[in-house]
Amino acid sequence: MGNPPDQSPAVLENKSAILCHWLFAVLFAAAFVLEMISFFSPIHFASQSQIDTALILTAAGSTLASLWQRLPLQNVLTVAFGIAVIGGGLSALGARTGLPFGPFILSSGVGPVFFKSLSWVMPLIWVIIVLNSRGLARLILRPWRKNKTYGYKVIGLTAILVLLFDIAFDPFASHVKHCWVWLPSALKLTWQGAPLVNFITWAAVTLLILLVAAPWLVVKKPRQKKGADLYPFGVWIGGLILFGTGCAVNGIWPAVFADAVIGLGGAIFAIRGVMW
Repeated sequence: MGNPPDQSPAVLENKSAILCHWLFAVLFAAAFVLEMISFFSPIHFASQSQIDTALILTAAGSTLASLWQRLPLQNVLTVAFGIAVIGGGLSALGARTGLPFGPFILSSGVGPVFFKSLSWVMPLIWVIIVLNSRGLARLILRPWRKNKTYGYKVIGLTAILVLLFDIAFDPFASHVKHCWVWLPSALKLTWQGAPLVNFITWAAVTLLILLVAAPWLVVKKPRQKKGADLYPFGVWIGGLILFGTGCAVNGIWPAVFADAVIGLGGAIFAIRGVMW
């Protein structure tokens, strides 16, 4: 009789991550193709909303699977739960009171809403953006990973990357997918209708989340996975490509230009980190 297949935790982690990554890649390709088709034709596909939903679920699952390759599962779930509760809770508060992001109302594109203020998708969006921005920050800062202040640099850079990602994400979510509508406020400085305080708040909340979650994100024991983790870079850049395509279809050219600049800058620094 042959030896039974290796079912060690490391093998399970790798298999789970590979499966999730492939599912995400397929769904991302489908969502991108539909956005490209709509560029040439105004036809609306009934399946597009289902693909968007599946893409978000798969992106969240594959993000956690990728982190599971470096951290114990209980740490991954604890961090994800914390991000979802804090981010989702503040999003619900914002829908109710306009604080701390600025006044907005949820629209039809956001999907099911609980208690008239909490969209099912926002906790997952927070998990996807924060964790993949942190993964990209670690990739960019690889040359300084042995520096004593490396951890603080990762937290600070993650907050900046979250801010930049939200600058790209918000026009797509509000104007293309119609997830929410920004209302006029006393704050006159806006980006595609969103008050600038929204983006600053995303960065500030990310700082708070990572400072609280830091003990669960530290690798206390060596893990089998080595080398640079490219998955967060793929999600981050893939998101910008999808957002830019959707904004181009709808003629939101300032957002397209911003997406291109942010994506190019992120790619340059990430590639430098990979090659270090």
